[in-house]
Amino acid sequence: MDKKEPLQRLLDYLDEDMTLCNRVIMDRMQSSVELVSQLAAHLIVAGGKRLRPLLTLASARLCGYEYSPDDVMPRHVRLATCIEFLHTATLLHDDVVDESLLRRGAESANVVFGNAASVLGGDFLFSRAFQIMTEDGSLEVMRIISQASATIAEGELLQMTIQNDLSTSIVRYYEVIYGKTAALFAASCRVGAIVAERSLKEEEALEAYGLNLGMAFQLVDDALDYSANQEELGKTVGDDFREGKITYPILIAYQQADAEEKKFWERVIEACDQNEDDLKHALFLIHKHQALEATLQEAMNFANKACDAIRFFPEGELHSLFEDIARYTVNRHF
Repeated sequence: MDKKEPLQRLLDYLDEDMTLCNRVIMDRMQSSVELVSQLAAHLIVAGGKRLRPLLTLASARLCGYEYSPDDVMPRHVRLATCIEFLHTATLLHDDVVDESLLRRGAESANVVFGNAASVLGGDFLFSRAFQIMTEDGSLEVMRIISQASATIAEGELLQMTIQNDLSTSIVRYYEVIYGKTAALFAASCRVGAIVAERSLKEEEALEAYGLNLGMAFQLVDDALDYSANQEELGKTVGDDFREGKITYPILIAYQQADAEEKKFWERVIEACDQNEDDLKHALFLIHKHQALEATLQEAMNFANKACDAIRFFPEGELHSLFEDIARYTVNRHF
């Protein structure tokens, strides 16, 4: 039995496609402006899971997409590159907004190059993504990806509006993580089916898979901010707490809190009045009320929905990998 993690097995399965995609990513990141190329090099060296473009490549393959070996940029590779550029652009902007110090275990671009360069570098990547979409020429692809791009911005803005607000409902929180994360996962999967020219049923099934996978992914991200090892996670642990972000573990811990605990949460989250011992006490309360376990259980519920969405696709190695990736998302440590 293969002992490799599902993500590595998916990378191995799509090795040729992903190698070509990485080549296109590097090529399309180049610019006559030296600072843009430096930013691009910084991001490439930092690496990353490349999960979203992988989902586009995998979805196309699941739908039976084939391309000529002579094609230097097949459609699924072109659109996977577009997806990666959109995602990376949002990371550059997010790190500026969040004043992040680390990204993927290294200094974030805003620390190395400054906020202005990071914002403009993100703008460059957004523009490149839309250039690539135009080259592809599909109005349906443009509609789906441009809608996802707009939804991401709405999700980030919605997150700002609920920040420090402990009266936020779980439903409202789900709207945030759908916008900031799940929408691009959904688009990544759906365009794979479009490239393969499959039925609307298959498009919508893969979109549902991506949406539910994205919801699970963000729930786990929110749990890791209170549970992970900083070196494993690749970014500063406890950032969400220090910024007063409203996430699932906080909402559960607050809902289960007694009067004294509620006062603590209101001070550190709503008033942002924190001292150096508060994160430790927050972790104690989160563990006391099993908020992380509740978060991971909710993530697994979404992962199971993702698997259910693609049940009717033919059984096989790639189909199994889709299911394994969904469950791996919940059990990852970074």
